[in-house]
Amino acid sequence: MKSVVIYTDGGARGNPGPGGFGAILVFGQFQKELNGAFRHTTNNRMELMAAISALELLSEPCEAMLHSDSKYVVDALNKNWLTNWKKKGWKKSDKKPVLNKDLWQRLDAAQAKHKMVWKWVKGHAGNELNERCDELVHEAIDAGNLVTDQGYLDSQAPASDTLL
Repeated sequence: MKSVVIYTDGGARGNPGPGGFGAILVFGQFQKELNGAFRHTTNNRMELMAAISALELLSEPCEAMLHSDSKYVVDALNKNWLTNWKKKGWKKSDKKPVLNKDLWQRLDAAQAKHKMVWKWVKGHAGNELNERCDELVHEAIDAGNLVTDQGYLDSQAPASDTLL
């Protein structure tokens, strides 16, 4: 199994607001950067999209060490929150629905074929690759090629109050 090191970051200007994600994949001497941006989204959704986009780029099963400054993402995997949410029908321990379910499901599928290690790294603390991911976030937003985050829009739609 090949080993890859991944750094990710996501952010939104306003929360919600325009948002972006960035990721860097390192395999031996090779390094690949990727990023993207959305018109209206949240910071947490972009943190998830960074990890998803990086993992979906891998064409074969790998040993992957993913670094994120998002405790939301890292804790969900390391503390088995994701596993428990799935067992409980995508409900949290307080019985409320899991936010960003669409992206959690996508992340779960993206990481399933890999041997994963999830590492938290302090953001804005001088880690070169984490800092570069933050730059990628802002470059993506500033480029202006913002797409629709349909999952976010769907989550904001009012529940139907029609009677059956």
